[in-house]
Amino acid sequence: MTGAITTVLLDLDGVLYVEDDPIPGAVEAVEALRGRGLRLRFVTNTTSRSRAQVASRLARLGFTLPAETVLTPASLAVRRCGVVGHKRVKLLVAPALREDLAGLAQVKPGERPDAIILGDLGEGFTYEVLNEAFRCMEAGAELIALQRNRFWRRTDGLAMDVGAYVAALEYATGKEATVVGKPEEAFFKAALADAHDEPGHALMVGDDIEADVGGALHAGLSGVLVRTGKYRPGAEERSGVTPTAVIDSIADLPRLLDEGLPAPAAPSASPLRRRVRPRFGPAA
Repeated sequence: MTGAITTVLLDLDGVLYVEDDPIPGAVEAVEALRGRGLRLRFVTNTTSRSRAQVASRLARLGFTLPAETVLTPASLAVRRCGVVGHKRVKLLVAPALREDLAGLAQVKPGERPDAIILGDLGEGFTYEVLNEAFRCMEAGAELIALQRNRFWRRTDGLAMDVGAYVAALEYATGKEATVVGKPEEAFFKAALADAHDEPGHALMVGDDIEADVGGALHAGLSGVLVRTGKYRPGAEERSGVTPTAVIDSIADLPRLLDEGLPAPAAPSASPLRRRVRPRFGPAA
C-alpha cells in the first residue's frame, strides 16, 4: 500500500527519459503507479516544446497518458499576465511553445511590451536578444521566466539552461524576474489543484535537487530524488536540501511506496537556500 500518498508528480527529462532514451524500467514503473490507483501528473520545466508535443513524445517513448495530465509553466505565464493586467507581451520562446501562449497579445514592431515571456531559446540566446530584453526591462517590462533551471542533461553531457540567462538579466537590470515554473510554490499548487489533492498526500519525483525536490518540500509535498538525469553525487549536501528519500531511478519508486516513505526530517530554515540570486554592487 502507498499509505497517505494519493498523487505523484513526475518530472520528465532525466526521470522518465534522457532526450530520446527512456530510463530503464520507467515505462513499467509508471504503469505500476497507475495500477495502484495513484493520480499521476507529469510536470516539466521544458519550454522548448508545447504541451501537445511533450505528450506526443512521451507516447512515442512508450508512456501511455492523457495529454491533459502534462503540466508546463506556459499556462501559469498566461495566468500571471491576466492577473496583473499585461496587455502586450514579447515572447522570447521556442516557436513550438507559441501555441501554448496564443492567448497573449504580442507587441508590434516598435512597441514596448508590458512583459517579456522568457523560455528556452537554445542557440537563439544571442547578445542581441538578451540586450533587447534588457532594454525592455529598463523601460518597465516585467520579466516572466518560465523556469530558471541552472542546467540539464543531454546525451552529450550537461548543458546550460534558461536560469543562467535569467540571472544575467536580473544582474544587468537590478530587477528580479517572476518565475512561474518549478521550484515556485504556485507551480506545485496548480499541479495539485489539477489533481484535486492536497500537499500532504502528494509526492514529487525529480532529478533536480532544488527545482524538483526543494520546491516540492517548500510547497508541503514529499520529495524523492532520483540518481539519474542531471543528478550528481553530493547534490544533497551542496544544496542543503534533505529529500524525503533518494532512489537509484524511477524504477525503484513502486517498491519505495509499497514499503512506506521515511518519516519526514525536521524542516530546515529554507529548503531552497542555495538558489542563486544576483548580487548588486555600487554603480560604476
